[in-house]
Amino acid sequence: MTIIILLLLAYIIGSIPSGLWIGKLFYNTDIREHGSGNLGGTNTFRTLGKKAGLIVTIMDILKGTAATLLGYLAIFESTSVHPLILGIIAVIGHMFPIFANFKGGKAVATSGGILLAYNWPLFVLLVVGFFIILKITKMVSLTSMILAVIALIYSIVYYFTVEKDWPLIAMLALIAVFIFYRHRANIERIKKGTEPKVKWI
Repeated sequence: MTIIILLLLAYIIGSIPSGLWIGKLFYNTDIREHGSGNLGGTNTFRTLGKKAGLIVTIMDILKGTAATLLGYLAIFESTSVHPLILGIIAVIGHMFPIFANFKGGKAVATSGGILLAYNWPLFVLLVVGFFIILKITKMVSLTSMILAVIALIYSIVYYFTVEKDWPLIAMLALIAVFIFYRHRANIERIKKGTEPKVKWI
């Protein structure tokens, strides 16, 4: 019963539609009706501006962090759920939120939140890498997909050189699938040369 409750909590945490709530509460705007229609930080930046975009991105990151930390509480109480499983459930909640008709974000920020709780050095590496790669590509979508691959490669190298952490590899492989799947439309626009580019970096 405890595991079921934790899984439900992780999903509910992930389902919090940060972009939707911030937009409606403080800007009287439904960001689903603007830009890409996505509920994530990128569309919030484009629709509501830097302040709102930063707040939503941080909130989305912390959803993954909070859900993963629940797993450490579970271990402490001698239950058998792994923290990364709860993190993945939160990502699923972020992509398919019960509070927003199951139409959510693209899994990037919330996935980063899992790493913040589970492997913070990798989280820091990816944040730095994000800005470096974004400066080169000018595309958030392409940068996100590249980082998903880098994170997976890191976990494999980590497995053979530091610690045999196969759950990390499995989680990042699944996250990479999520991210590429959720960016299908972006991939098509990248191929056509019509993907929006950022101008602030």
